[in-house]
Amino acid sequence: MHDIVRNLALSIAGQERFGYANDYGAVEKVDWEVRRLSLFLNNGKGCASTVKFPHLRTLLETTTHPPGLLSSILSESKYLTVLELQDSDITEVPACIGKLFNLRYIGLRRTRLCSLPESIDKLSNLQTLDIKQTKIEKLPRGITKIKKLRHLLADRYEDENKSEFRYFIGVQAPKYLSKLEELQTLETVEASKDLAEQLKELMQIRSIWIDNISSADCGNIFATLSNMPLLSSLLLSAKDENEPLCFEALQPISNELHRLIIRGQWAKGTLDYPIFHSHGTYLKYLALSWCHLGEDPLGMLASHLSNLTYLRLNNMHSSKTLVLDAEAFPHLKTLVLMHMPDVNQINITDGALPCIEGLYIVSLRKLDKVPQGIESLASLKKLCLMDLHKDFKTQWNGDVMHQKMLHIAEIHVGW
Repeated sequence: MHDIVRNLALSIAGQERFGYANDYGAVEKVDWEVRRLSLFLNNGKGCASTVKFPHLRTLLETTTHPPGLLSSILSESKYLTVLELQDSDITEVPACIGKLFNLRYIGLRRTRLCSLPESIDKLSNLQTLDIKQTKIEKLPRGITKIKKLRHLLADRYEDENKSEFRYFIGVQAPKYLSKLEELQTLETVEASKDLAEQLKELMQIRSIWIDNISSADCGNIFATLSNMPLLSSLLLSAKDENEPLCFEALQPISNELHRLIIRGQWAKGTLDYPIFHSHGTYLKYLALSWCHLGEDPLGMLASHLSNLTYLRLNNMHSSKTLVLDAEAFPHLKTLVLMHMPDVNQINITDGALPCIEGLYIVSLRKLDKVPQGIESLASLKKLCLMDLHKDFKTQWNGDVMHQKMLHIAEIHVGW
């Protein structure tokens, strides 16, 4: 949006008391009858810590605020329905939040919070709670009293570089999780011995991410997940990179399960189990990490997953040569190959990847040759070849590959 148009829109919104964007301005100058407020305070210096907006419905704040300001706003905003504090410097949620009966959405992603107030259990109309990438390990005991909760997003990052196997960790499941019968999204929850039993009551689940799964518990958990009729997105992560997971019990009745993310070792024969053998044609998005197949994973997956539009392979041992045969992955639009330490050659047969738009080959340290047949990918729009063998770029330049791939809008090559 052009600056002039934006300023005009903000001016009209302010006049109508519809909304106000406070860019580096003083909060106390905002009309007290404003209904939607976006705060951007430059460290909050010189700003009053006591303000009242009794008609406020939506509050967006992503910056530093003076002590007491948030508590002051919340204590006088009984009609508030949306509270978005993503990326702000907040370290504690005021206990008075429990008085906001109308609150439907709370966004606290990427904040420094370590806990939530017990008063949150009074928010009987809350539908979405986003505490991803915070420091919260455990949810308040009363969270299960919020019967209308539909989307619970929670995890904490242990490794910002995402290099460790468990770079993100889910929260512990509350004791009476099964009471949240309207829950549609649960990301991320730690596996436990009784998790499978609790999940049996959550038949509205569309998306669920489960972390810290052991080989002993995976059978019961996967059997319960299989009976969720509306399941569309699933992440399954083992407790460590050496823990083998058996997917024999994962036989989803939901034909809507299109998105599957697996982190951890596979038990032998996994591709013959129903999740791939029978359900494979329903999968559109597949991301595999630390699943050491020991062979050419592209060749193994292509015959089972003909309708994939997105495929990512990460931290995976394999054969030295990867081959994409003619007509392999006919609908694939994005292919990501990362941290595959054994690969030194990639062959792309003419006719493979006919719909590919994005190809990302990153941190394949032994790949010293340009993928054979890469220039045949006529539909390719973005190509990223980074952190490869030190000789890769020399060969790329020697073969004048940029001249052969002028049809690609965006190319990144480096090591």
